Amino acid sequence: MFLGLRTAIYQVADLDAAKAWYASLLGAQPYFDQPFYTGFNVGGFELGLVPTTGAKTVRDAAGIAYWGVEKIEPAFERVKEQGAVVIEEVTDVGEGIKVASLRDPFGNIIGLIENPHFKIS
Repeated sequence: MFLGLRTAIYQVADLDAAKAWYASLLGAQPYFDQPFYTGFNVGGFELGLVPTTGAKTVRDAAGIAYWGVEKIEPAFERVKEQGAVVIEEVTDVGEGIKVASLRDPFGNIIGLIENPHFKIS
């Protein structure tokens, strides 16, 4: 029944600023770009930006979407260099799996995971 995760949605108060920030971070322009929604293709999955009036720059996590990376340390440093604030440093959680999380300038949490046991086929 379930095919797997497809889209992570991030609310942003300033869509143009968020679009520019994520384009720089991801090294790619959005594939879908409208005033009500901007979508980026990230390794076959979607990161969607939704303009939300009054979106706070610090929000509680309702759950964290972890973006898979080959090597977490350089990915973590790249996101941090772009201006994200560290929530959780790179942590080895066992069996070769490492996680980290950062907050983007728009209040959204970016989770990163290096998991040698999970491969998309």
